[in-house]
Amino acid sequence: MVTKKYKILITGGAGFIGSNLIDHFLQLGHEVVCLDNLSTGFEHNIEHNYNNDNFTFIKGDIRDLKLCKKAIKGCDYVSHQAALGSVPRSIKDPITTNEVNINGFLIILIASRDEGVKRFVYAASSSTYGDSKKLPKVEHEIGKPLSPYAITKYVNELYADIFAKTYGMQCIGLRYFNVFGKRQDPNGAYAAVIPLWVKQLMNHERPIINGDGSYSRDFTYIDNVIQANQKALFTTDFEFIEGQLKYYNKKRHINLNDKTSFSEIFNIAYGGHINLNELFFALKNNLVKFDSKILDIEPKYGPYREGDIPHSLASIKKAETIIEYYPKYDAQQGFKISAEWYTENLNNSRF
Repeated sequence: MVTKKYKILITGGAGFIGSNLIDHFLQLGHEVVCLDNLSTGFEHNIEHNYNNDNFTFIKGDIRDLKLCKKAIKGCDYVSHQAALGSVPRSIKDPITTNEVNINGFLIILIASRDEGVKRFVYAASSSTYGDSKKLPKVEHEIGKPLSPYAITKYVNELYADIFAKTYGMQCIGLRYFNVFGKRQDPNGAYAAVIPLWVKQLMNHERPIINGDGSYSRDFTYIDNVIQANQKALFTTDFEFIEGQLKYYNKKRHINLNDKTSFSEIFNIAYGGHINLNELFFALKNNLVKFDSKILDIEPKYGPYREGDIPHSLASIKKAETIIEYYPKYDAQQGFKISAEWYTENLNNSRF
């Protein structure tokens, strides 16, 4: 339990995951600085916090080192969520994806180093597993990347590791597996599958399933991701190293007077998988409670999407052992909560 209050920089804070993290940490009494250029995030995700004295919003780009240093001034921790997501987007525009996800990552990492933050936690990605067919996915076994986006997220991990070893930083990457939940944007060419399908079903349209629907994913409800970030940021050095020794089955003397540096990667998921056909019917069955006309809607099937991995199932043993991450919501619980949220909010003019 964290009782002391800290100052946290959250990049990409106006986005889906970032805005949920902001609400969580403000509710705990921490001071939060949000840095976001609003290219994919939305001000309406954070404006309810404008009257909170512990909240500061800075509109700007993570590729601007001077601005990043201004935003991080006085911060104890960094939660780096800013990125250009989407495999298709990266295939269409690899240059911008590279600039934001690699150059931007390096700049915020440098700003964090120079400010001397206690810990740097960042959003990694399950796309790093690439063409590896092994299930479940374990952190130390990856394949070749299948998209420019996957390359950028892997390079982030390499940079974090080097900065930990070279500059004595504490860096933790959270490999998110298909996160979903409230505030996930259903609009635009690169909308994620769950909010996109929910919107289409609510509009009585037929969602398109890429392929035959057999591809599967380890869908992760947003509240599990919030817990993971909380644990990654605030697990004490002693607890973290004790967890490492347990997980790697090693023994060594721990001197808490020494500055502790490390770089670790954790899978953040629920640890189950659902194929796209199952996903469609799960969303449909939850939404039909609010609109009976949805019952008659059937999916359409299209070609497989370039850059997609066939199956994704995470082992979360490492996160359980080292940071005591125990997800509370399985996918079906998350689908139910999300269906209720979108039913209440999707027709809002902001969406």
